[in-house]
Amino acid sequence: MRTPFAPGGRHRRQEQLLVECSRQLSAVAEELRRANLIQHHRLLVEQLDRAIDDPTLAAAMSTLRGLTEVKRRQMLFANREYGVLLLTYRVDGCTWDELLSRLRIMCHNDLFAEYWSATLEHRKTLPEESLEAKVGQAVDAILEDLRDDRDEWWVVGLESPPPPPQP
Repeated sequence: MRTPFAPGGRHRRQEQLLVECSRQLSAVAEELRRANLIQHHRLLVEQLDRAIDDPTLAAAMSTLRGLTEVKRRQMLFANREYGVLLLTYRVDGCTWDELLSRLRIMCHNDLFAEYWSATLEHRKTLPEESLEAKVGQAVDAILEDLRDDRDEWWVVGLESPPPPPQP
């Protein structure tokens, strides 16, 4: 009686194992993607740190024109801090709402607002559907809100754009 049913049970078990193996492989691939993002960002931050410390490297790394040595370093640092926030979101270190909250705080800094304005042309080259373009639109909205009422920058629950789909 058991013999006719055994092969079907074995086949089902093999399918279950294959599905579980596929799920685990996908998880490993996602973890590798995150590790690669972190490694890439670490290399970029090391370059930015060197450029911030050395004016000759800062001039080679910056695409902004007409800046004093001090201002160029400040802009590179603002870029570095923005990149850290973006990476934190990309590797699921914060939610979309937490990212916007941290960006809202950062946007209150006049130097960051200056950096954001100076790099407008850079953001125009981003693909519209990219995460950076979506974050850029959110920062633009935050800065616009700040221009309207600087005393309410900290208000939680301001209408924010929905999160972009994760890659």
